[in-house]
Amino acid sequence: MIRQAETTGPDGLTAAERCRTIEAEPLPASLNDLLDRASAEAPDATIWNFVDDGVTHTYAEARRMVMQMATALHNWGVRKGDAVAVMLPNSVDYPVLWLALARLGAAIVPVNIRYEQREVAFVIRKSKACRFVVHDNCAKVLTGETQALLPKNGVAVAGGKPSSADFKSLDDIYDTGRGKHPPAVHVTADDLVNIQFTSGTTGFPKGCELTHRYWLISGKVNAARDGRVYRKIWASTPFTYMDPHWLLLMAIYRCGTLFVAQQQSASRFMGWIREYGIEFCILPALTLKQPPNPHDADNALIRANVYGVTPYNRQQIEKRFNVTAREAFGMTEIGSGLFLPIEATDKADAGSCGRPAPFRRARIVDKDGLEVGTGEVGELQISGQGILRGYFGDPEATREAFDDEWFRTGDLFWRDEDGFYYIVGRIKDSIRRSGENISAREVEAVVRELDCVYEVAAIPVPSGDRGEELKICVVPVTGASDRDVMADKIIDHTSRNLAVFKRPRFISIIDEFPLTPSGKVAKQMLKDADWISNIPSYDCETGTWSDAERASFHDTVAGDKAGRVT
Repeated sequence: MIRQAETTGPDGLTAAERCRTIEAEPLPASLNDLLDRASAEAPDATIWNFVDDGVTHTYAEARRMVMQMATALHNWGVRKGDAVAVMLPNSVDYPVLWLALARLGAAIVPVNIRYEQREVAFVIRKSKACRFVVHDNCAKVLTGETQALLPKNGVAVAGGKPSSADFKSLDDIYDTGRGKHPPAVHVTADDLVNIQFTSGTTGFPKGCELTHRYWLISGKVNAARDGRVYRKIWASTPFTYMDPHWLLLMAIYRCGTLFVAQQQSASRFMGWIREYGIEFCILPALTLKQPPNPHDADNALIRANVYGVTPYNRQQIEKRFNVTAREAFGMTEIGSGLFLPIEATDKADAGSCGRPAPFRRARIVDKDGLEVGTGEVGELQISGQGILRGYFGDPEATREAFDDEWFRTGDLFWRDEDGFYYIVGRIKDSIRRSGENISAREVEAVVRELDCVYEVAAIPVPSGDRGEELKICVVPVTGASDRDVMADKIIDHTSRNLAVFKRPRFISIIDEFPLTPSGKVAKQMLKDADWISNIPSYDCETGTWSDAERASFHDTVAGDKAGRVT
């Protein structure tokens, strides 16, 4: 067992001492208070730079925009406690709307811009959103059920002119707040600011109730827990995800700048990092697969968070890009859960995700809820202030998610004798494809709608490029069409009802499923290498029946063996 001595950071504190210091400091009263403080302290500093649009604003300008937007939203009828769905790409409108809604005590409901109409309608209906801000490029979802769920004049279109007299222009709404002050609304740290839908790893997506306290802790912990100061921070995942929110707050705590790209790109990533002098980023693992560049190590990076990489690949990232790369563990429900200090090099080499972050406690329990010993595997549970308040409108799911004050993560971990945690795998039935969690149950429900499908099972297939690919195994009804026709029907149906990242890569058509003693589909057997190699599959990317996933499986296993650190 590797032992890790307590080392100190540039602030002279050990990670444990720093954790206690962070917890002892008072939090701002709300996100409003945090922005007000930063704009007073550094009014002329740049708060964000949307690099593809060439849009930058100072803290003073950003605060004025937020105040005007808050006034405009109030004029539009948004009140404290309301929920507003927002379906926008990475543009300055998103953080302005988020902070303006927080100013009013209202909640944002982020909507993935790749969602289809069915998924958008589900989110709006489930969140009880009273208004919907949507980009013109996504306006195709504004038909049928989606529109019927919203009041008249309850839709605002950004980035273009509304296609209907029933829709408003976001620019026109914003103009109504010019020169006016938003109403004084009493907002506390325990008021709701996000209804953030999960990726649905345990079924259909659930709306996490995230408060000001949740975000204040997430931003503060990430800004301070290393003992380093990061003032140039990078974000290239969508704002409708979790990360850009806390990355922005991380910057605001330091009066720094968040640099934002419209979308993730592994091929452009290190060029961005060099060009803008970025000091902190979440580094996508696929960056390591890009052709070497003689300037790879020429950057200002201090720390890069990496997720789901082997210890060997983490070391390769550090060597190639001249950066300290560290794992961490977090979830939509808990924010930052585990954190690995920069100083903990030996634990990083061993594959640890770290120890509990500030404001967090962790434990590992068996199936009966009893804590396990050192080195034993069990489910990780997290508790502490500022985790999700519950699942919006779903008290049953909320009860199931907690063991008293402990949140059940659904992930298997073990802990070493120094208190460092190591992830083993996921209990939940999901597929993680290029960083996206896909609910097997949701995919199955959509495919099962087809008349030609008797039963379906969605499973992960290991992939060297994407971590996992989504494969569906289908049992057809008696007398169904041949496999080519069935594959075409499945592709057409999922294309119309699932976001692109949720659509299956592989389709296998089989006579019957292997079953457990209780009569359920034995998915573990479907995931077995023998099944993968013996069942023909249709590759939706190449349009051929092949064993492509078999090769991917063996490539992945070979890569893991080559990179294993003993």
